[in-house]
Amino acid sequence: MSTATALPPVGTPTVVAQEEPLYEVVNGQRMELPPTSAYVTWIANLLTGYLRPVAVAGQRGTVVMEMLFVLDTINDLRRRPDVAFVSAQKWPLDRPLPETGDWEVVPDLAVEVNSPNDLFKDVVAKVMEYFRLGVRQVWLVVPSEKQVYVYDSPSQVRILTETDELDRFANRWRIPVRPTRQRGPALAGASGERGRATRPAAKCGAEEGRLISPPPQSPA
Repeated sequence: MSTATALPPVGTPTVVAQEEPLYEVVNGQRMELPPTSAYVTWIANLLTGYLRPVAVAGQRGTVVMEMLFVLDTINDLRRRPDVAFVSAQKWPLDRPLPETGDWEVVPDLAVEVNSPNDLFKDVVAKVMEYFRLGVRQVWLVVPSEKQVYVYDSPSQVRILTETDELDRFANRWRIPVRPTRQRGPALAGASGERGRATRPAAKCGAEEGRLISPPPQSPA
């Protein structure tokens, strides 16, 4: 049996609950993150859509977006990469994620999509911090330069352009830097353990979108 709820009188101002801003925790202090753009969110969604089906199909691990990770329990450091991958070796697929609180695990892969408001020194410091705490690989997507910086270590970085492919740990999977316009979990250009691509990643036609170019406009 449903219970009726009294509505406020006509003309009464309605209070709309605002969404809580994203944040990280540094040395126990909550640090609010600046608002992200629709473009940055679109790129993160696109990467998640490429990585997640491959991770699930191969039972390699878990791909998440904007998850808050507890990286250092002693210093209470919690970071929120735009996209992250946690291998099944670190967190078995049959082990439930915590129902409350943040995820206390260091991801294997952290992806940061650079925003025009990000300071270079802060971005570099975060990359170094990831490695110091056990992250194995970091991708830094820089849309303004149409480049992706793949850090295999603090001192080893590869700079990829639109004609290259992103690879994940010795080509265990690969995705194009310029994927298709499809915004769902497409696997175009993604490959498996032996590098068998479902479609040639390097043959994206002029009609296809790019990961580091503006998203396609909606038809009028």
